[in-house]
Amino acid sequence: MRLPYVDNPPNFDNESDNAVVKRVQERRGERGLIALDLALLHAPPVADGWNTFLKAIRTSTTLTPSIREVSISRVAVLNRAWYEFEHHAILIPSIPLSGLKYILTSPPSNITNTPHKANDSIGLDAKHAAVLTYTDYMTLAVEMPDEVFKAVRDVFSEREVVELTATVGSYNCVSRFLVALDVSERNGEEGKKTSLEKVHPELVGLEPAPRS
Repeated sequence: MRLPYVDNPPNFDNESDNAVVKRVQERRGERGLIALDLALLHAPPVADGWNTFLKAIRTSTTLTPSIREVSISRVAVLNRAWYEFEHHAILIPSIPLSGLKYILTSPPSNITNTPHKANDSIGLDAKHAAVLTYTDYMTLAVEMPDEVFKAVRDVFSEREVVELTATVGSYNCVSRFLVALDVSERNGEEGKKTSLEKVHPELVGLEPAPRS
């Protein structure tokens, strides 16, 4: 980390800051505070808002776990946020190794000008394909072509579109924070290798999707 982590557990003089720590600990449960928390808690009010927002994104949307974690994992790949990829790729249900390899390596749609296609052999249906294309454009291009939005709107409800957009946007925020401060020391080739190996050893050595 480019800053020292706060003590674990933190012990602030300000009671309102200690109350923030308790709320974060409650969300994390038995696994306790993670490296991201120990970075954010340098600024307890920021950590508090972050905790509330990300809790809603992770636990209070109607998106399926697969859709949610595929979108987050793709954001992590495109932003080279390997700590994020490590923690979310392993949560994707019903996606075989071939699907993980695709999420890791497939060129972004905004570069190829070709949307991702459904492929049952790697566990990606039309919804997952639309999500990957949408995530590519939100993360790298920012501007959203009408046809890319339509592909998402055709397979998701209005509520789900808002939830998906908020999920991709929020984890772009998370990944940029992680990479800028090198949280959990996952930047560079060694950090990438460590994280990919934790997800699956066969991912190590694969070339991640290009960014441009």
